[in-house]
Amino acid sequence: MTNKQLLGGFYKTLFSIAIPIILQNLLQTFVNMIDTVMVGRLGSVAIASVGLGNQIFFLLNMVTFGVSSGCAIFISQFWGAQDFKGIRKTFGIMLTLCFGFSLIFLAGGSMIPDKILRLYTNDEAVINEGVQYLRLVSLCYPLFAICFSCQMTFRSTERVILPMVTTAVSFVTNISLNYLLIFGFAPLSIPRMGVRGAALATVISRAIEMIITIVVASVKKYEAMGKIRELLGFDRAFLLKLVKVGIPVLLSESLWGLGITTQNSIFSHSGTDSFAAFSIMNTVNQLTWVFFIGMGSAASIILGKKIGAKDEEGARAYAHRFCWFMPLMGAIIGLLLFPLSRLLPFIFNVEPHIIAISQSMMIVLMCMYPSRAFNMLIIVGICRAGGDTIFASLIDNGWMWLIAIPLACLATFVWQSPAWTIMLCFETEQILKTLCGAIRVKSGKWLHSVIKN
Repeated sequence: MTNKQLLGGFYKTLFSIAIPIILQNLLQTFVNMIDTVMVGRLGSVAIASVGLGNQIFFLLNMVTFGVSSGCAIFISQFWGAQDFKGIRKTFGIMLTLCFGFSLIFLAGGSMIPDKILRLYTNDEAVINEGVQYLRLVSLCYPLFAICFSCQMTFRSTERVILPMVTTAVSFVTNISLNYLLIFGFAPLSIPRMGVRGAALATVISRAIEMIITIVVASVKKYEAMGKIRELLGFDRAFLLKLVKVGIPVLLSESLWGLGITTQNSIFSHSGTDSFAAFSIMNTVNQLTWVFFIGMGSAASIILGKKIGAKDEEGARAYAHRFCWFMPLMGAIIGLLLFPLSRLLPFIFNVEPHIIAISQSMMIVLMCMYPSRAFNMLIIVGICRAGGDTIFASLIDNGWMWLIAIPLACLATFVWQSPAWTIMLCFETEQILKTLCGAIRVKSGKWLHSVIKN
């Protein structure tokens, strides 16, 4: 294959997979953003309470993403080898584990919401609002787990359109119900529910998304959709192999999620205003970050398929091309954060000093985008596709817990630094990850076939 052929094939394959994933993630982010904007009309306490209430969902998201990502390594390689039986039994394991974890989170969110929220803040007003939100929104956790498992499996087999369409339906449903339930709608005798309305809208939209996903995939006979005995047809040897590769991913995502919630806790302890500003900044960040999540996911699918098809030379060539493409896109898209930061006063109904704090944090984030984009590629795209999950776990969490979080704690509790300085402390891990990741890709030690007997 010539370099010109490789180049053309690279971009055609990348964007055909990445664009639907990016659009799906963008719609999901818009849902979160619209939630924050609508709830933000109720004031900074409501923003903070919903933001803290969603930390439980964030942790569940990290756990399910960890389980699904570990299983997706096998599914994408099975897809390259056209082993449908292997795809179905891996999907069965993914579905069982994600649903089981969701029940644990449901129990916590519905039974002890106040105790969970007190881990993040001592503000009684925020806790009281957050309890109302968390107790109701936790009902959607099992629905999310089932739907997310299906979507991750379909993506890994290049069935990327259905997840995008069902997310679009969920998006429209969520926005419509948010408008009706948060503020009330007198012509239909719908009462004003505030943050509880936002939670109920989320539950209903998740249920609709899950039902459409399962029905359409079954009718169209997607490769992953099999009978119960096929989904549960794995043996002990295969399960142990999957656990060996997948456990580092699960631990990595869980530790990373715990690290992010620790960051939220640190910001919340630096003041309700700082946390409200951080929530606003993070909402805007997610709007642009979806591009890199989509690219990282697409890279994992593409590389995994090539490894499964025993095209290791092509996998390495694609990996090296990704390594310069992603940080370049990081620099370009990171520049969008500056004009977006100027629009914050027109979007969020909060005090001017909270907007100013958010803007200073976004400048720090903008400078780190190239490094962040490269690290997303290395951890989620290259290393996981190649089964190099232990290394990915070490660099993803090691620098966060050893360097970034201790520095941020010092900045918050000892130095009493401003919010942008705390943000900068958290970002120190990105440079260290980039250096380690570049060395790993160059060594070629990331590439392994996990489906070999």
